[in-house]
Amino acid sequence: MSTASASGLRQSAPAKVNLFLHVTGRRADGYHLLDSLVVFADAADGIEALPGAQLSLAVDGPEAGALEAEPDNLVLRAARALSAAAGVPPSAALALHKVLPVASGIGGGSADAAAALRALDALWGLGWPDARLAEVALSLGADVPVCVASRPARMSGVGEMLAPAPSLPRFGMVLVNPRVALPTPAVFRARDGAFSQPAVLPDGWEDAAAMASDLAALRNDLEPAAMVLCPAVAAALAALRDLPGCLLARMSGSGATCFAIFDQPGDARRAATALPAVWWRWGGGLHGTPG
Repeated sequence: MSTASASGLRQSAPAKVNLFLHVTGRRADGYHLLDSLVVFADAADGIEALPGAQLSLAVDGPEAGALEAEPDNLVLRAARALSAAAGVPPSAALALHKVLPVASGIGGGSADAAAALRALDALWGLGWPDARLAEVALSLGADVPVCVASRPARMSGVGEMLAPAPSLPRFGMVLVNPRVALPTPAVFRARDGAFSQPAVLPDGWEDAAAMASDLAALRNDLEPAAMVLCPAVAAALAALRDLPGCLLARMSGSGATCFAIFDQPGDARRAATALPAVWWRWGGGLHGTPG
């Protein structure tokens, strides 16, 4: 029986949102180099790890059906990777409550894997710091290391280089996904044009309007390619920009989820209800901050 606290065995897997995303180069092995400011919304999946004779995973929740065709969920791969790195048997009964849409540019699978690493660290009594878990995380995908801590961060390299984010104001956010899966490799293949320079950011912003104004001078370099592959991205962006109080609308990651920034979380919650009900939609604040 694990002696870890129940709270350690239950972990939130919040949505990762790229406030901007510049593609700055490409390595010889084909991996793209990125520059991004990442935050985490309070929309989240949930992971629970309990003792088990062997490694197992149960999935439920409103978005669980999209994972039925996956032969090897990233949560299980994370468990096996941590087991191998720590030299402990891969035994745990894992449960995933799936709320975030799949293949949607908000790191749902990456957040799930990172939450599994944290939960299993508690279950197996490892006591590893985030930096050590992030080393394991990188083998699972470029977005997984930043999801380990689930705190705002400046992300560069292929995702392994993490630095503190500028000081952020309290602000609201709306997320919307037009219910179209957009695989990341396809979006990168469709991207063309020159590489971008890393962004120059201030030390922080006093309010949401100032932050949105500076971010508007930046971009998501994958957005044009995503709109070609998935015209619904353009429709989602247009719908967000029409919402009263929207300060900035942009696609997150490789899409198709888009976000809008609002002055306050309450403004975002109200605005989200105006979006089409057939889309996945959410409004609120950032993970770990007062809503």
